[in-house]
Amino acid sequence: MNLLKLIALDKEDLEVVSAHVQDAIVKVADVRWRPSEHRLVLGVGRFDWEAAYGAQPEYRRRFAALRFDRVLSCKCRNVAPQDKDAVLNLLAVDFVETAAPAGVVTLVFSGGAALRLEVECLEVELADLGPAWSASCCPDHAIEILPAGVDGPLAPRH
Repeated sequence: MNLLKLIALDKEDLEVVSAHVQDAIVKVADVRWRPSEHRLVLGVGRFDWEAAYGAQPEYRRRFAALRFDRVLSCKCRNVAPQDKDAVLNLLAVDFVETAAPAGVVTLVFSGGAALRLEVECLEVELADLGPAWSASCCPDHAIEILPAGVDGPLAPRH
């Protein structure tokens, strides 16, 4: 069993982490904001994209922890913290630097939900916590084509 462990300290590192957590499922009860520790931790069921595109494709998920340190504030949009059984589908994690090295991390979920973290700097860890389990299918999304000259969070990077 190959367990993934990644650390992100800059935007490029975070893009790699974001690719690995694309389509992760997150139960609201597994989102832990620890303001006194300046930390946000999410327990996620990440889709194993490497296995899906391997020599013998296999659809599976792995339980993993996604941890953000040096978090100054955490705000949510279209997420009801009291609805502990709600399940979110994580689409992407993005970082915009505001005053180097500080910035804003945005966790984008389907349905317009988001978490916005103000961070003093990027310090992120993604770690698999155990064995994989079978998934019934591979996540699939409609591709949104943006007009020329329009950049968005999911726009192709050159």
